[in-house]
Amino acid sequence: MKRTSALIAVAAVAALGLTACSSGSGGSSSAPSTQLNIYAWADEIPKSVISAFEKKTGIKVTIDTFDANETMISKLAAGGSGYDIVEPSQYAVQQLVGQELIEKLDHSKITGLDNLGKKFADPSYDKGNEYSVPWIWGTTGLAYNQACTGKAVDSWDALWDPAYKGKIYMLDNMLSAYIPALQYKGLKATTTSEKDIEKGTQALLDQKPLLAGYNSSNYSDLLASGDACVAEAYGGSAIAKVTAANPDVKFVIPKEGGTLWVDGFSIAKDAPHADAAYKWLNFTLQPEIAAMATNDGGSASVNEAAKAHITDKALLENVAVYPTDEQLARAEFIVDPGKALAYFQQGWTKVKAS
Repeated sequence: MKRTSALIAVAAVAALGLTACSSGSGGSSSAPSTQLNIYAWADEIPKSVISAFEKKTGIKVTIDTFDANETMISKLAAGGSGYDIVEPSQYAVQQLVGQELIEKLDHSKITGLDNLGKKFADPSYDKGNEYSVPWIWGTTGLAYNQACTGKAVDSWDALWDPAYKGKIYMLDNMLSAYIPALQYKGLKATTTSEKDIEKGTQALLDQKPLLAGYNSSNYSDLLASGDACVAEAYGGSAIAKVTAANPDVKFVIPKEGGTLWVDGFSIAKDAPHADAAYKWLNFTLQPEIAAMATNDGGSASVNEAAKAHITDKALLENVAVYPTDEQLARAEFIVDPGKALAYFQQGWTKVKAS
């Protein structure tokens, strides 16, 4: 959560001659916008996509990036952001809707939603894609170095195995860390039960003496060097590159289920260039463009029709990028825990202080 398709970009631009939606910012009769302001995750929108969009539409794109959903939400909540398109993760969509910070989408202005894969066409966090159009997705799973473990690993149990003491890493993110802790205890990662979360907290406290640390940045490198045996890991380009380069490093969706994350595009409330925002949604829903997320960005596209345009077919077979349908069926979307967030925060404070 990334790179070769100049030819695809050109082909896509040629193919999309009739797909840009009509102008009219927010339904007004004003002249079409010539500017689009995007606030997105770093490295998730390849430059090839931006260039192709600008060439096709004549609209100049300005993109700012954030490193946490909370940063983006705070920016919008402060008002006057000037952004048209934002790129929230699935649980952040729910929070933005609750705070009335993004617009309900007018599906009559959108073409290509039928290209979305089944898992993303009517997601639990945004039924009917009323407020967001998914862009890329990934998983939270388990990575390990088989030269270190001496065997294949398929369960979160490995993160609590004393045999790997001092070579176990967990993601340094509260809700992510609770995923294996809860599923390890036989509970759902989406639980909002105070008692369940307390059990997850206790699992993390029990694990703490075994850990080398919490790490969301270079655990892939640590696995490749053998400094880590097992690690909770985000599926995607970083771990995929390591698994491709080092046959000892494996990525699996654990048998307990793992989870899914999705980053997609929403239109900010009072977007100054709403007509350009709809053109962006239509553009990125086209299979040839959506494929650039994989070809140039290394991330899995939510667009099922895009798979035919992915140039490196090995990526489609790499479970670190594209898990199997069976694995996908077991995985849960992590959603906004609502009031239960306080239970997670209280527990996380205990864990970090222990």
